[in-house]
Amino acid sequence: MKYYLLSVMQPVGEPPAPEVLAEIGKNLDRFHQELREAGAWVFAGGLHGPESSTVLRPRDGDVLVTDGPYAEGKEHLGGICLVRAPDLDAALDWGRRAALATTLPIEVRPFMGEAAD
Repeated sequence: MKYYLLSVMQPVGEPPAPEVLAEIGKNLDRFHQELREAGAWVFAGGLHGPESSTVLRPRDGDVLVTDGPYAEGKEHLGGICLVRAPDLDAALDWGRRAALATTLPIEVRPFMGEAAD
């Protein structure tokens, strides 16, 4: 088994209406339960918006600390889910399920290295 990161790509702008978010939350709870039952669950969590971030950048032997994202865009990382899967096809299947649960784009990326514990 390998580890795969499922990144939730959140659009910039106002969040959906509370009733829409409530339905997405229910869908995510079901998705996370499926992961647990399949033994694929490792970790998942949502993130605050990019305006809450702090960037640490090496500069001249020191580290420069700045507020906010390092780049502006139409999307930002809104949440992550770390899963265990035997191969990329299985990880992509989990990614498809995550996309349906969140109604958002999901990036699936393998971790470097060999098999997970």
